[in-house]
Parts: sequence; C-alpha cells; structure tokens
Amino acid sequence: MSLDEKWLTVSQLTTRIKKTIEMNDQLQQVWLRAEISNFKKHSRGHMYFTLKDEKAKISAVMFAGNNRKLKFVPENGMKVLLQGHISVYEPFGQYQLYVREMEPDGIGQLYIRYEQLKKSLEEEGLFAEERKKPLPAVPKEIAVITSPTGAAVKDMMSTLKRRFPPARITLFPVLVQGREAPASIVRAMEQAEEMGTFDVILFGRGGGSIEELWAFNEEITARKIASLSTPAVSAVGHETDFTIADFTADVRAATPTAAAELAVPVLSDLLSGLAQMKSRLVRALQADTNKKREHLTRLNRSYAFRYPSHLLKQKEQELDRMLERMNKSLEGRKKNGETSLQSLTERLHRRHPQRLLEKETDRLTSLHARAEKAADRMIQNKRGEFHHVLQKLRILNPLDIMERGYHVAYTETGTLLTSASQLQTGDNMTMYLRDGEVEAGVKHVNDTTLMDKMNNSSEEGGRNRE
Repeated sequence: MSLDEKWLTVSQLTTRIKKTIEMNDQLQQVWLRAEISNFKKHSRGHMYFTLKDEKAKISAVMFAGNNRKLKFVPENGMKVLLQGHISVYEPFGQYQLYVREMEPDGIGQLYIRYEQLKKSLEEEGLFAEERKKPLPAVPKEIAVITSPTGAAVKDMMSTLKRRFPPARITLFPVLVQGREAPASIVRAMEQAEEMGTFDVILFGRGGGSIEELWAFNEEITARKIASLSTPAVSAVGHETDFTIADFTADVRAATPTAAAELAVPVLSDLLSGLAQMKSRLVRALQADTNKKREHLTRLNRSYAFRYPSHLLKQKEQELDRMLERMNKSLEGRKKNGETSLQSLTERLHRRHPQRLLEKETDRLTSLHARAEKAADRMIQNKRGEFHHVLQKLRILNPLDIMERGYHVAYTETGTLLTSASQLQTGDNMTMYLRDGEVEAGVKHVNDTTLMDKMNNSSEEGGRNRE
C-alpha cells in the first residue's frame, strides 16, 4: 500500500462507518424506550427529535410516510416506545435512529391521548351545545347498548321498567372493554339507527380504570355518537368518570341508573299530572259552559229577540241611510272622475302631436319671415356700403382724372415722371392721355410750377381789372 492510499478522506471514513453499522443486524431492528426532547415537525411532515434517558441521548428522525399512522401527537417530555434502525447521516457524520413505529409508554400516555383527542374534537365543534338534541318527553321505543352481563344493564333495565312500564326496551349486547369493543359499540349504534324505530338510545357500562373505559374514548366511537340522528344518553363509569363519549352524547348521565331516570318519566307522576289536567279541564269547561249559558239568557231577554220586527225595521232604515250615503259617495266620485277626465282630455288635446306640430310650424314660419326681413336689411346695407366704396374708387380712379385733361408721363426708361428734375433738354418721353399716348422730345426744362403760373395769372388778371 502506498503512502497516499492509507490516508482516508472524511467522506470515505463516514461511508465505512455507515456500512459497518448497516451490516450489523442488531442495529437494524432496534426497540427503544426513551423520553422525547427538542421535538420539531418539518413543513414537509418529517419529525426530528432527540431521545434520551438519565445518562445518554441520541438523535432521531421519523419520516412523514411513517408518522401518518400515529394516533397521538408527540410532545417534549413524553415517554415513548419506538422501533427503528440505526444509520449515519453522512453530511454531519452523525449516527441517529430512523423511527418506523412509535407509541406512548405507560398509562400516563393514555391520559395524553385522551386530552389530545378531546381538544381536537372540541375545536372541531363536536361538543357544541347547539348540536345537542333534546330528549323526548315520553319515549315509546328505547335502545340500550351495553354489555349483556354486569350491574349496568341490570340497573338500567330495572329502572326503566319501574319508572315507565309501557316503554318497549331493546337490548343491543356489545363488548365494552378490549380491542374489539369500539367496533362492537359502533356496529350496535348503526343497527339501532337503521331500524329507525327508537326514540332514544342509552349506552354505557359500569365503572373501571382508564384502560377498561378506553373503548368510549376512541375517536370512532365519539364520531359515531356525534353522527346519530336519535337522541343519545351516555352512562359510562361512575359519577367522577368522564369519557369523550360523554362530551359527544346529547346528554351525559352520572351513572347507568341516572341515564334511565333521564330517559323516561315516572308513569305514576304522569298519571297524577294527567288527572290534575283532566280536573282543570273539566272545571274550565264548566266555567265556559256557565258563561255561555248566561250569555244566551241575556240574548233571550234582549230587545232583538223580544221585538224582532221592530229591530228588522230599524235595520232596514239604517240600510236605507247607508245606501243613500253610498249613492252620494258614488255620485261624488263619478263627478270628480268626470272633472278629472275632462281636465286630462284638455291637457291631452293641448299636448296632442298635431297641435304641437301646428304650433311649431307657425313658429317656424314666423322665424322664416324674420330671417327674410333680416336678410333684406343686410342686403340693402351691404348695397349702400358697396355704392359708397365704388364712389370712392371712382374718385380715386386715375382714368377719371385723365378725363379732366390730366395725363401721365414716363421717361425713356419707363420711369414715372413726378419732377422736372428727371428730364434734360433733348430727352424723350412718353405721355399717356385719356384716348392715347404721345411720344415727345424735351426742348426746354423750367422749374416754374403750375401753381406759380396760376398765381401769376391771378395777379395779372387783378391788375387788368384795376
């Protein structure tokens, strides 16, 4: 072996240890009694916890596939019996117990299971008072579910027969102790329900230890009792014994004898009560008869019976007055109806579509006439404005000015002549008159204006007049 081959990795060492443990048959079938601590349930359903005693502890895991079968919820401090195998969790190099089965250890665990189931069913509502059914006042058919031997059945039977002999009692013998007891009790209840003739069901047994009473603490028993359509009375154990069946039943009796007393009345008490009721009824009938007789006597002595014809005439007069009032009322209602009808007819006539159409047609004609007048006024105004503008254009029109002897002159280059300074002697120009144009040459340029000439002419004329 080379130097490198004798050195192991941690993974290789852990794997060898795991294989060694798994090859040991004694470690693959382990039965263990221990106490639970550090309990944790994973979201995937797996349970992780530590098992310990006074001197040592070991890690443990119970996968969801195995713990689904548990009839209790593990808790810290609970003592349990387990069965499983030992192996190594390689990532941590840690050996642990892989649990396949687990159950509570000892009588104390029965109380834990009892409390856990009681809490669960209570939260589910199986103990709620509103779902409890009332017992019948006078049951005719009674089912008794209990062991055919023992003091409980004797006490219930003797009490039922003594208190209420007319009741028909049917015994359903069952096992009340042991592994088969819950199924036996459930079958008997199913049979009683199927028969459908019973007014009430009594079930129970005598006292005993928690193990002996455990059939009435099983979940299947409790759920069957809660599902019964027939009122049920529980009578399990002594007065201080409480089972889950007591909480799911409609009524809980302290003892089997008390259950029978709750289920049926005392016949003698019923007969006595019936006699009292009969006596009260007779007295009431006699009093009512006397009252009716007195009333009849008063009627016989009354005016109506002594003078029926007078009463009839009086009633006929009252009938005539009532008929007259009714006729007046009907006539008044008729007139009111006619007035209302006439008013509605007039309103309807005013609002008739033809009337509304004519009204709107007149309004449209009026609007059309007003629109035409407005258009004529607008046209006249626009025509006057047009003639005014045309007159102004005529005044400003150069052609009209040329009609009065004026002309327009341009240089040879086509520039409009507006000043004598634009021309020199010998230049050519073009003059546009009203009826043609004249080509001319400039012989002389003088800066004397037309205004100057007009002023000079005015002065000469004045001198000549002098």
